[in-house]
Amino acid sequence: MLNIDGDQISIAIDLDQGARLASLQWRDMEFVTPFAGDVLNWGWYAMAPWVGRIKDGLITNSRQDQFQLPTTFMPPHAINGFGFFSSWQDLGSGKQLLELPPPFAGAQVIQSFEVLDDGLRWSLEYEDNGCDLPFSLGFHPWIARDIGKSENAVLSFSANQILLCDSDYVPSGKFIKPTQSDMDKPLDDTFTQSSGVAEIVWAGAVRMRIESDAPYWQINTQDETGICIQPMSAPPNGHLLGITGEPYIEALFTFTEDF
Repeated sequence: MLNIDGDQISIAIDLDQGARLASLQWRDMEFVTPFAGDVLNWGWYAMAPWVGRIKDGLITNSRQDQFQLPTTFMPPHAINGFGFFSSWQDLGSGKQLLELPPPFAGAQVIQSFEVLDDGLRWSLEYEDNGCDLPFSLGFHPWIARDIGKSENAVLSFSANQILLCDSDYVPSGKFIKPTQSDMDKPLDDTFTQSSGVAEIVWAGAVRMRIESDAPYWQINTQDETGICIQPMSAPPNGHLLGITGEPYIEALFTFTEDF
């Protein structure tokens, strides 16, 4: 476990559990959901070298060679990459390295956490090193609803397009404009054309602002204990939709008091 402490923010990085944040505290309030039996549903972790679901776990390179990705956690689909269940190498200065296994062998991901006075900057960088498989990057922070100083957490987020999915939450490739009823229901959806900002308010306690230039955002409000806000370089199943991500992504989480 790595610990980084700032004036107001402290984080704990569990290298052997996906180099995820096992703790993020601001003024002694905890914003990370703890482990409750499911490796997918706790902590703040990186998605790499793909985000969300890949249909049937099948991926194809530029020569049309097809490869099978692991479907252990969400059969029959592959989900959220290799990073969240892998051990990462500590590089120092808040950086960690993941050397990817086959079929991405040779490629690697570098993660960086930078503790600021009132926030946290989180970044991911992909280096293909000759691997020609399509890739994408994203953040998967399970943000605690209950921080002990407010009744609950209220999310504010808007976007002009929502990606339609099938009954198994695999994207179809079609985007439509979301209605108010789409936004009011419990979400597990991918959005684009957002303002690049989301905010969670714990009334009378804290405002957390999430900013990113990422073109896609996955929002999950179905869980009773956490809210997940996921800036991503491409949508789930993106390679089959003809959408590829950039090799660098960054998100900024800032905290202010709510009066």
